[in-house]
Amino acid sequence: MKTLVATKPREAALLDVEAPNLGEEEVKIKVEFSAPKHGTEVVDFRGITPFMDEEFSEEWRSFVPREDTSEKGIVFGEFKLGNMIVGEIVEIGHKVTDVSVGDRVCTYGPISEYVIVNASNNHRLLKMPEHGKWQNAVCYDPAQFALGAVRDAHIRPGDCVAVSGLGAIGQIAIQLVKKMGASLVIGVDPIEHRREIAREGGADVCLDPTSCDAGFEVKKLTDKQGVDAWVETSGISSALQDALKGTGYAGTISYIAFAKPFPEGLNFGREAHFNNANLVFSRVASEPNRDYPRWDRKRIERTCWQLLMNGHLDCEKIIDPVVSFEDSAEAYMKYVDQSPNLSIKLGVQHG
Repeated sequence: MKTLVATKPREAALLDVEAPNLGEEEVKIKVEFSAPKHGTEVVDFRGITPFMDEEFSEEWRSFVPREDTSEKGIVFGEFKLGNMIVGEIVEIGHKVTDVSVGDRVCTYGPISEYVIVNASNNHRLLKMPEHGKWQNAVCYDPAQFALGAVRDAHIRPGDCVAVSGLGAIGQIAIQLVKKMGASLVIGVDPIEHRREIAREGGADVCLDPTSCDAGFEVKKLTDKQGVDAWVETSGISSALQDALKGTGYAGTISYIAFAKPFPEGLNFGREAHFNNANLVFSRVASEPNRDYPRWDRKRIERTCWQLLMNGHLDCEKIIDPVVSFEDSAEAYMKYVDQSPNLSIKLGVQHG
């Protein structure tokens, strides 16, 4: 079967990969739609992830050198690209009872003709409802990080909120906070198309941080007070500087981005020193959840699936552009790595 593989840093190709034998508790899915992850997966694709030469120690809660220095966190030529898939189950192992051949499902998996996954007590193998949108389904992963960031920011009805970085996570965060009853929602992104989609999703105002002082404009929009919370998804140092200026006294910055090393210029000796902002690093995949035991990753996942499938969230315009499976390698390099400004979240249509 053909699968999208990173053959070397910043190069992708559709390769013929031998399909594994189907296990007794596994299912084989013929993929109809898929999507990559535009954040951490890109860092892996470029070969600059800290996991390349280090590993994260749960014992020390810190990155430590790999014991076997010959091992790498990413093995190019084997690293399969992609994050979420939607498709039809075409074969099942003899011990599978929760799903059947013909079921349409969503799950985690690479951009591939077929995906084989465990189907025994797998809460991430999700049956698609009859009218469920595939665009919403492939946003299952970014929706979790958006919901986690919003919850970590303790946003409440009536709050003023800014969201910087209007990729899939930022767009979903815009929809969430608006429907939660935020009184003012401000989107911040240099790309006009992303700002347009954010306005359709509920943003009251959108700012281009390359043509204005976004932090100062946020202060003007809030009668000099600043926003109650700022969700930062871009990982750009100037965006954090804007947040430090535009967040109100003792407000919260929920920092969701998997950032690259900051260049010189980020200055905590300015507004940060005076405004007492709470800078919270948000990662929904880290356990225990800040609200454990009431909330954990499974509850976040379950809640997001409900919001995506019942239409509370609408990700149809977030999936842009949509390309054919045959063109997925070139599209991945172009839209995910080389020119991410040309896309929001890449979608791939199979067949």
